[in-house]
Amino acid sequence: MAEKPLTARGAATWDRIIEAATDEFARHGIAGARIERVVETARTNKAQLYAYFGSKEGLFDEIFFASLERIMTVVPIDATDLADWAVRLYDEYLRRPDLIRLATWTRLERRPAGHLVADADRMDATKLSAIADAQAAGLVRAGDPFHLMAMIIAMSMAWSPVSNVYAATAGEPGEVHDQRRELLRESVHRVIAP
Repeated sequence: MAEKPLTARGAATWDRIIEAATDEFARHGIAGARIERVVETARTNKAQLYAYFGSKEGLFDEIFFASLERIMTVVPIDATDLADWAVRLYDEYLRRPDLIRLATWTRLERRPAGHLVADADRMDATKLSAIADAQAAGLVRAGDPFHLMAMIIAMSMAWSPVSNVYAATAGEPGEVHDQRRELLRESVHRVIAP
């Protein structure tokens, strides 16, 4: 991972690049993203971008892995209430649809099969351990914790920007979101019930 500059001016440029590139990659994917648009939007130049990130792929990696870390930090798992975790994921996808699009572009352009990231064991360890602990406590049905986690995440994405059926937006009426949250909560409870 690249290191953010220490100077205020360098850090400000870094932040503008990250913001512009996040939007660019979320909209166009890795292949379709254009560095020219990123540097124009970020009010910088290619030399500065490449000095910070090394390459277009390095820039994407920086953004993608930061997005995964963000979701884990902003929406930490609570295996004692996996239904609430699913609802909080739903809400995060409404707030930051770009994050789920980045994951989708990674799936489409880099890793069409298997785990989304090479170090999935490290990324998933906390979640899987929490689910296993909840299983041991009798709060969650028996079964492979990974499969349960995958099912809950998939359910939380039912109305996400990558849905094959319907992509929700934050601008929809609150009561519509409340109905979806309730259905999601009830559905996850049924799936994980011991």
